[in-house]
Amino acid sequence: MKRILELLGFVALVQGALGLVHEVTGRLHGWGLVQRLGVLDGYEIYASVALLVLAFALFAAAESRKSG
Repeated sequence: MKRILELLGFVALVQGALGLVHEVTGRLHGWGLVQRLGVLDGYEIYASVALLVLAFALFAAAESRKSG
């Protein structure tokens, strides 16, 4: 379970970072999940920040779990 939480946290971290990089620089178009979801049009920065917060929460949950 700890590995699954870490993996999900890593994916959320990467997607959140890609979303922010795209919104700030305009580069990496099409790489992130946030840009591909039409529902999030206009809310890409908020969704990216939410993914980063989710990533840290998942890492904290994984750290609190026992090994295995």
